[in-house]
Amino acid sequence: IVSIADLHLEPRPESWQPPAGAQRVFDVKRARAAPLLGLKMLGCTLHEVAPGATAYPFHSHRANEELLFVLSGRGELRFGDARHAAKEGDLIGCPTGGPETAHQLINSGDGPLRYLAISTMIDPDICEYPDSGKVGAFAGDGDGALMHLSHYDSARDYWDGE
Repeated sequence: IVSIADLHLEPRPESWQPPAGAQRVFDVKRARAAPLLGLKMLGCTLHEVAPGATAYPFHSHRANEELLFVLSGRGELRFGDARHAAKEGDLIGCPTGGPETAHQLINSGDGPLRYLAISTMIDPDICEYPDSGKVGAFAGDGDGALMHLSHYDSARDYWDGE
């Protein structure tokens, strides 16, 4: 058992910090609860997002589902082409898919927006970023991890270089 009140929020690691010009836009502190509970196939992370900011770029997952539970504050959910108000007590489902299931929770309030993100931990995962036209492949953790991002316009033919 882990109490949310006992979780220690920390900023992103240095290697995952956004560029200087985007740090106000992507302003989040996080605390991972799943490892403390011994969970390996289910992620659970407490997020605290500053007013006017968001935790992540607008994105979708091809392998992993996410469930967001708003603990406090107010937000605006971007989901596909739609926008929805989000408030304390709301559950937000983010199923797998392409741009039609892309999602982003933005703090629209005056104080911190706190939520739990609960997700499957299927590895590897493919993420799409409709705002920037990127696609990313993510597999593994630590030194052997693979992370590759590219723009749609730089795609290669399957047989290129063969």
